[in-house]
Amino acid sequence: MSSSSPVEAARSAASATPSTSSSSRSARVAQAGMVAATYAAATLVTLLLLQGLAWGPVQFRISEAVCVLALLTPAAVPGLTVGCLVANLIALVVNGTGALGLLDVVFGSLATFLGALWCWKMRERPKVALLGPVLANALIVPAYLPLMLQGLGFYTIPFTSIALDGAYLPMYLFGLVATGLGEALVMYVLGLPLFSALKRFNVAKRVGANSM
Repeated sequence: MSSSSPVEAARSAASATPSTSSSSRSARVAQAGMVAATYAAATLVTLLLLQGLAWGPVQFRISEAVCVLALLTPAAVPGLTVGCLVANLIALVVNGTGALGLLDVVFGSLATFLGALWCWKMRERPKVALLGPVLANALIVPAYLPLMLQGLGFYTIPFTSIALDGAYLPMYLFGLVATGLGEALVMYVLGLPLFSALKRFNVAKRVGANSM
């Protein structure tokens, strides 16, 4: 029977650490990539199906339910941000919003990042955590949306003939309420059940283990 010295044991542990760390980083990068692809694809499908309701004054995007993934892994924070960035860049090209569309690319992605970061930080309290995307989008998106949509000549309240063009404060207040309500519906009516389903099928534990 042979035993290794403490020095040899320490060397063995030290040599194993880089490999483990590298594997963990690779897992997080892979998770972030999958989350980004999922969010971007879901957002583009939403924009295609809901059109003006998804990118106009209301901003009702069912793809935002994917943000619950930030309750499971920190990799979802950069993943969701990159996914939003990619989706908004594609939307910029498809919708022909030009330079004004860059506002959505930059500040829309910022709102997604802040909301996802809040979700991860408050993950032990899911119902509170989901307020992050609601508040981030409700406060940030309506601040630039009037500038972008007015430049396109499009700021009529959906299903009405009421136009708010040229009146920034009413446009912002309407956007705050409409975007906040839309985001809250998506996060709590779709996102929360999705999170519960992921927990029920032990997806949460597997994802959490891979992100360690």
